[in-house]
Amino acid sequence: MDRQQLKNLLEAAPFFLLVALARTLPRVPALKLGRLLGRYSRFILLGRRRLAADNLRQAYPDKDEEWIKQRVKLVFEHLGISAMEMLRIDQFDAKQDIERYFTFEGLEHLQQLKQNNTGAFILSGHIGFWEVGTFFMPQMGYNIDFVAKTIRNPYVDNFFRRQREAAGGKCIDSRHGARRIIRSLNEGRIVCVLLDQHVSKKQAVVVNFFDRPAFATPIIAQIAMRGNTPVVPVFVYRNPDFSYRVVVEEPVYLENSTDDDAIVAHTQRLTDILENAVRRQPDQWFWVHKRWRRSAMRQ
Repeated sequence: MDRQQLKNLLEAAPFFLLVALARTLPRVPALKLGRLLGRYSRFILLGRRRLAADNLRQAYPDKDEEWIKQRVKLVFEHLGISAMEMLRIDQFDAKQDIERYFTFEGLEHLQQLKQNNTGAFILSGHIGFWEVGTFFMPQMGYNIDFVAKTIRNPYVDNFFRRQREAAGGKCIDSRHGARRIIRSLNEGRIVCVLLDQHVSKKQAVVVNFFDRPAFATPIIAQIAMRGNTPVVPVFVYRNPDFSYRVVVEEPVYLENSTDDDAIVAHTQRLTDILENAVRRQPDQWFWVHKRWRRSAMRQ
């Protein structure tokens, strides 16, 4: 074992201790523990807490400080629950747990995709328990791929890849994903992409998100416009009893164009859908992320 491998292993050790705990406990106690850990982590992750509070203030300028403070607490609790859920996502029991924990609104839009047997995008974001789609979508018979960033530590990255692919879906590395995305769509597969992550200036267009300029990837709009590929917004909200409400919206079709302004306009349209989804349940979005950058404001 070389020095880098040893370093990676030592860095991953505390993570896998948490994994062992999460997978040993029954589901509800594990998620309650995650909520508790998330709640108190805000007193340790002070920079993230300040960032979340600042982002919420700018997104909701009409809200008072008590509202902001309460939202920050709920956001950290939500992230703690989400982390615990992800560590044990492969422990769901197929169809039985879909019936037990999930309700669907607009499921007919997904069923239509299956009947058409054509490629499509699932548009989502870091809302609710976004990762749970890696479980219920394959279990419900959808051939689906998930675009995700790799994690620097290979031991941790391999663990999350196994979790995401446990139910039958496949991961696509976001760093080199365009060709693989197009191939999957051509094979009639569904590709799930999260639109609310910051991307580098060179790869991005500027959109308006919560009344602030932000960089967003145009890749979904570009591919969807070129291939007349439907884009189906899907968002998974967690209920207080740890069940899930899956909201499936009508497919969006983007007219074919190579015009740069059209690409920006369609990326903005998709961003607006995402913003509306966040506003439904602001406690369940990833406000600790540096979504807005000063360089975007100078564009």
